[in-house]
Amino acid sequence: MKHPIQRATPAHVPAMAAIHAASFPLREAWAEDAFALQLVMPGVFGLIHPSGGLLLARVTMDEAEVLTLAVAPEARRHGIARALLSAAMATAKLQDAGAMFLEVAVGNAAAQALYRQAGFIEAGRRPRYYADGGDALILRAPLN
Repeated sequence: MKHPIQRATPAHVPAMAAIHAASFPLREAWAEDAFALQLVMPGVFGLIHPSGGLLLARVTMDEAEVLTLAVAPEARRHGIARALLSAAMATAKLQDAGAMFLEVAVGNAAAQALYRQAGFIEAGRRPRYYADGGDALILRAPLN
């Protein structure tokens, strides 16, 4: 069954912050003001899944970046992240992005598997990228 992914608007900001807070440790969760500020920035778009998922991305010139992707714990393992990522890749491609990149924690095997299935490959590493001192892998996928 296909779920309707919507383009996020300022009206979605409280829901986006709630999903993010449920999905990440407190020190990494984005507050409503962070989502509100991001959604009005040039090139930024948000997607929201009614079952409890969100993705925020930015297109700059010919490249797109996933800023954050979150699925509420009770909604996981139902294809929501995959659907959001696919929709974001399609949206970025329509905005003339030729590639998409993102950072993912080296210890987040589930997210890495999702991204690799979507065509992302390792392009680099950011040491001590996260608040807990953990490294991030930089993953990149062509959008052609």
